[in-house]
Amino acid sequence: MSLNALIAYYESLTEESVVRLPAFYAEDATFTDPFNDVRGVPAIQRIFRHMFRQVETPRFVVLEKVADADGAVLVWAFHFRFRRSGPEQVIQGVSHLKFDDDGRVNFHRDYWDAASELYLKLPGISLLLRLLRRKLAA
Repeated sequence: MSLNALIAYYESLTEESVVRLPAFYAEDATFTDPFNDVRGVPAIQRIFRHMFRQVETPRFVVLEKVADADGAVLVWAFHFRFRRSGPEQVIQGVSHLKFDDDGRVNFHRDYWDAASELYLKLPGISLLLRLLRRKLAA
């Protein structure tokens, strides 16, 4: 599997294509993000399926890649809409990937700031967080 093929998979991901995850991920791969810490392809597939149930029109755009034979770092933007309506939202983040001997992902850790990238975009919670940020800012 090539990194470019993996990036193309991420950028064209649909709820239906989640079934193809085993072509890119090792059976015992780990996945960690601000809300999840799981092991195994079925658990990772659940996370991606959950994403499609929680938001509308989710899509990833990979902005940068840095790679060697053992792994890669992808800088990405995640575009989506909240279910009820509203403008398109964008979360920026980074994925740290490591590959097994077959070139499949066996370690996937996403880094993104849930507070500023997500919570500040939620009605109600955003007001409270903005007030807290002002109070704590130097």
